[in-house]
Amino acid sequence: MPHYHASHLRHGRFSKAGRIYSVTAVTHSRQAWFHDFYVGRLLVDELRLAEQQGLAGSLCWVVMPDHFHWLLRRDQGGLGSLLQQVKSRSAKAINHHLRRNGKVWQSGYHDHALRRDEAVLDVARYIVANPLRAGLVDRLGDYPLWDAVWL
Repeated sequence: MPHYHASHLRHGRFSKAGRIYSVTAVTHSRQAWFHDFYVGRLLVDELRLAEQQGLAGSLCWVVMPDHFHWLLRRDQGGLGSLLQQVKSRSAKAINHHLRRNGKVWQSGYHDHALRRDEAVLDVARYIVANPLRAGLVDRLGDYPLWDAVWL
C-alpha cells in the first residue's frame, strides 16, 4: 500500500461556498502555545478577522493548548487559503509577542465537510466540549478560549 502525505490527499479536493466544515489545525511539535491565554487570544483575533473579512462564518471554535477546532461555513475563497491566512497571521502575531522566530503550526490541517444528514449542533457541542474531555476544566464556562453562535 503506498504511503500518502497529507498534501497528496488534498489533490482533487475543493471547498464549496456555503458548505459547513469542521477544521482542526495543530501546532508545530504539539507545542502548547495556547496554555498562555494571551497567545490564545492572538489566534482568536485571526479567526474573528477571517469572519469580518467575509471569508468564513464561524459557528463555533475552541482553542486547545496545542491545536484548535473550528466549525465554519465557508463563504468565499478556498478552505486551504483561509487556513493558510489564519495560520500565517497568527504565527506572525505569536512570534512577535513571544519575541521569537520559528514555526508555530504544523503544515496542513484536517477538515471534514459536514453531510446534509449530520446535525450541526451535535458537531458544535462535540467541538466545544474538548476542554472538558481533556480534563482542562470541570465546567465549560470556566474555559476561556471558545465561542459558539448559539449563545
